Amino acid sequence: MTTGRFITLEGGEGAGKSTQIQRLIAWLTKEQGHQVIATREPGGSDGAEAIRELLVNGEVDRWDAETEALLHFAARRDHVERRVRPALEAGIWVVCDRFADSTRAYQGIVQCAGLDYIEELYRLTLGGLAPDLTLILDLPVELGLERARERGGSDRYERMGLAFHEALREAFLVIAAKHADRCAIVDATGSVDEIAARLRHVVSTRWP
Repeated sequence: MTTGRFITLEGGEGAGKSTQIQRLIAWLTKEQGHQVIATREPGGSDGAEAIRELLVNGEVDRWDAETEALLHFAARRDHVERRVRPALEAGIWVVCDRFADSTRAYQGIVQCAGLDYIEELYRLTLGGLAPDLTLILDLPVELGLERARERGGSDRYERMGLAFHEALREAFLVIAAKHADRCAIVDATGSVDEIAARLRHVVSTRWP
């Protein structure tokens, strides 16, 4: 049986990942004929959603970087084993709002846990599983935070300050350069339709 494809969307706060995942899945199912599920991190399974509540709520400094990374990988392990891997093995495509690159960027680079630490956690919890394609939605930080504010609510990460988010944007660009074989940077400015078209172009170029 053919395995499914694993696509992840990454980027800073307010990049529009959730909206674009809906658009991308509609295109993949209706026009490309694939069976696709949408999921998210942290979360995506019952256990991971419980851990998500610990991560996105509370005071900004409630965890140090290493502890926070451990929580993310605990959630990720449950998510992968219970939802992602079974779907892929059944031939279903998986489109995920955030994955390990977020932990590399947030905790590994910006919060200074170190990429070696993150990669060791990755190896121990996930083995060799990696996305087939990672789409990094890139836009000016102030625009992204404005979009996040308009969306309503404010989680721990959105409250971490402008300097944090500027560093986060640079961290994703570093990750994209290091993993250029699977990462594509996509301009996330402009209209929803324009961004969706850019994403479709990248995916159709990867898998004609």
